Amino acid sequence: MTDPAQQESSFAAAPTTAEILVVDDEPYSIFDNRQRALIVFLASVAATFSGFASNIYFPALPTLATDFSVSSELINLTVTTYLILQALAPSLWGPISDARGRRVAYIGTFCIFLGACIGLALSRNYATLIVLRGLQSAGSASTIAVGSGVVGDVSTRANRGGLMAMFQAGLLVPVAVGPIIGGALAGSSLGWRSIFWSLAIYSGVFLAFLILLLPETLRALVGNGGRDTKTLGPVARYPLRLYQKYTKIRWTPDAAAASLKSSSRKKIDVIAPLRILASKQAGPVVAFLAVYYAGWQMCITAMSTLFESDYGLSETQIGLTFIANGVGSIVGTLVTGKLLDLDYRRVTKAENSGSSVSLEKARLRLLPIFALLQCGSLVMFGWTIDRHVHIAAPIISTFITGWTAISNQAAISTYLVDVFHAGNRAAAAGASINLARCLCAAGGTTFIMPLINRIGTGLAFTVCTGIQIVALSGLAVQWRYGAVWREEVERKQKRKQETAQQNANGSV
Repeated sequence: MTDPAQQESSFAAAPTTAEILVVDDEPYSIFDNRQRALIVFLASVAATFSGFASNIYFPALPTLATDFSVSSELINLTVTTYLILQALAPSLWGPISDARGRRVAYIGTFCIFLGACIGLALSRNYATLIVLRGLQSAGSASTIAVGSGVVGDVSTRANRGGLMAMFQAGLLVPVAVGPIIGGALAGSSLGWRSIFWSLAIYSGVFLAFLILLLPETLRALVGNGGRDTKTLGPVARYPLRLYQKYTKIRWTPDAAAASLKSSSRKKIDVIAPLRILASKQAGPVVAFLAVYYAGWQMCITAMSTLFESDYGLSETQIGLTFIANGVGSIVGTLVTGKLLDLDYRRVTKAENSGSSVSLEKARLRLLPIFALLQCGSLVMFGWTIDRHVHIAAPIISTFITGWTAISNQAAISTYLVDVFHAGNRAAAAGASINLARCLCAAGGTTFIMPLINRIGTGLAFTVCTGIQIVALSGLAVQWRYGAVWREEVERKQKRKQETAQQNANGSV
């Protein structure tokens, strides 16, 4: 029987139609294209909660500062708190989902998020606001890491770029529409509290759909999806088991179950994201991504205050200015996803080997272009506001920033899922990205307004751009040495497995 990790390598050079993803009469995944699309869609909608909780909040920042009688710097700390917990929470929930299943992680995170939204809607003081914003982040941020794991469970390297793009596009919808909704709600008769009541209703309804429709996909528990989940506990089971009944792919549930009958229960490894972050396989490229993500977050965090003070916009008008950033993010990730799949097929064809494809060439080739475009857009944003150019100019710059920032994230997320999927660490890899980028963004959003107040908007974002240019060195290092480092790790793992096998044979 073929090991799932070996199957994935075999599929890498194969056509992507679901009906032929079969090795030794056993498919890599029992889910056909339509079922796979539904699963990725559910994961994508789940990931929207992190974006909605963050972006729906931005237009209300000036109003919150007034209502709670605090400065703009202090109200921006609620954004910083959100980003810190957004960084830390996936380091717990990612490993839980890699060990106990995707459904367990999803249900736990949504229960926390729902409770935090209700508390925020009822909050009466600044301390409560900042604590519950952190708890809200702890409940929503992990949906991105867990969703990355779900996509890795049901996809192969050959079609993963497109599916990751579908996943990323869905989670970016809030970037486009969140601020508009937030501005409208904050300006309504119910005020900013209606933002959190809306999120509470949204999360409660979606949690019911999630429990009903999403199957357990963790390969360590259900293999290719065909294993009977009766022995896995009530959370792993889901009421609507139509996937198996109506799948168009040939599969054998008994064989799928037998392939896992000797597997042991995996331990929850909460430091796995830290190890991935510190590894040579991921560290340089994640550091590059963290700096560029921070630049993006600093831009959209400062937008509300700058557009109110420099252009005199209302809350609803501020919400509308975020449309360009959101549309750029969505379009960017959709285009980048198609390019990633095209690059993978091109590199595979050139190298004539699906198992030895250079992931660096297939996934990271376009990143220098995206990085330089983002540097230019940040400089444009800062200086057009500094010189009071027509507001259309900084808004256009946010379109470019959103496009390039999320394209960087989509490419690197796909790359890390490729690298770490074989060891059932896809969600932990996603958590490592969250940890680095959100901690970096938390620092950036804390000092951006004081920096602007001290040296001006144009110079502040020029400084940010200089840091981003230096961060390009991380991408260069990964491109040059990434393949060598991966081969070293694979050789060590192979020797370890051979030694363990020899010891097992000797004990028998």
